[in-house]
Amino acid sequence: MSKIYRNAITLKGFLGKNATPRTNANRTPIVVLSLATKSSYKDKHSGEFVSRTDWHRIVAFGRLADSAKSLVKGAYVEVEGELQSREYTPDSDGDKRRVWEVRAHSITQLEHPPRAAAENLDAEPADEVPA
Repeated sequence: MSKIYRNAITLKGFLGKNATPRTNANRTPIVVLSLATKSSYKDKHSGEFVSRTDWHRIVAFGRLADSAKSLVKGAYVEVEGELQSREYTPDSDGDKRRVWEVRAHSITQLEHPPRAAAENLDAEPADEVPA
């Protein structure tokens, strides 16, 4: 029987850069992914299609991190997990910052969809934040 999550999110998109493997203080493997999802809509007034790219910080731990650490920029993946926020304090100042990220429960590499290419993304991956 699979687990039931009340806070569930599923994203499909392209990686904007290679997976970033790390370990935490307990020596648990961690991998951070920068995932781009794209959506578009037709503007009511101009009739033109408007395209939007959103970047998502994905974090995986343990065995999932070990299997995801070889993912490379441009890979098309599906991520299932839960959306979480956390606060951190950058070294440069004492102000706390909040970051939203997806804690992955599964990561599946997919075949590239027809007519899709990672190079067509109209934005850059999000800046790094501490793990």
